[in-house]
Amino acid sequence: MDLTFARLDAVRHVAHAGSFAAAARAIGISQPAVSQHVRDLEASYGVRLFVRNHGKLFPTQLCNELCDMAERISAERLEAERLLTRRTSLADGQIIVGLGNAMPGMAVVAEFHRTHPGVTLRVETGPHDKITRAVLSHEVDVGILPNVREDNRFRRAALAPNQVVAIAPPNHPLARKDVVSAAELQNEALIFRARGSSTQRVVDRMFAALPEPPTPLLTLDTRDGLYEAVVNGLGIGFIWKFATSRTDGVQRLAISDLSGAYDEIAFSLKDSKSRVVDAFFGSATFWRDGV
Repeated sequence: MDLTFARLDAVRHVAHAGSFAAAARAIGISQPAVSQHVRDLEASYGVRLFVRNHGKLFPTQLCNELCDMAERISAERLEAERLLTRRTSLADGQIIVGLGNAMPGMAVVAEFHRTHPGVTLRVETGPHDKITRAVLSHEVDVGILPNVREDNRFRRAALAPNQVVAIAPPNHPLARKDVVSAAELQNEALIFRARGSSTQRVVDRMFAALPEPPTPLLTLDTRDGLYEAVVNGLGIGFIWKFATSRTDGVQRLAISDLSGAYDEIAFSLKDSKSRVVDAFFGSATFWRDGV
């Protein structure tokens, strides 16, 4: 005879209520079913779980020990259910969002939190390739990146146009200009991002059109590192125009060779079924339409 959760639960409720009838009402099954669960366990293992005294059932010492275990199993079962439903519950669920740029992703996250405050939010940041891999491996529920290629594995929503700009120290000769060209930038001290960056892919394509693509002074892993290098006068770097709301210490320059814009895209795996992810896409489109 299997020691099932249903049988343990019946024993636990009988011990608490003192009768089969009261236990049956608490569980929501028939009284004969409850008494049968108890009898089955007693018969299978040759034990006595209850003694009757003045019409009430009292648990034996063995039954009390068994009930302690049943309580722990019940608690673990509830925790397992919470684990399985945290990606689907808008009351107390969880979502992990991967951002390549702080904006507009943080604005969408803020809109989602305003609408669904019970959902726990985690935000992962990183370069384009890292966030894309995280979505594909289910480590991240939704990614927000610029210039996401068409892929039939992804559910997508365009959020806002973005473009790559140059950033220069305010005292740099080019900082007096509103627009610069790739040819003008070619002979400057340049600061690049590492491979895997969507910014760097756009910059590499731009310079590849020149007869002699430049060699960077520095190559840095993070946007913040690049920004600080520019602030400290090491050279000219490149960022997405709306990647950050920070404006201190640099001058932003449009690049004539990069006149086209790329959409920031919210994307997730198309075969993921989650009410929380659906709600996030709803917040993303609500934010987009209100901008």
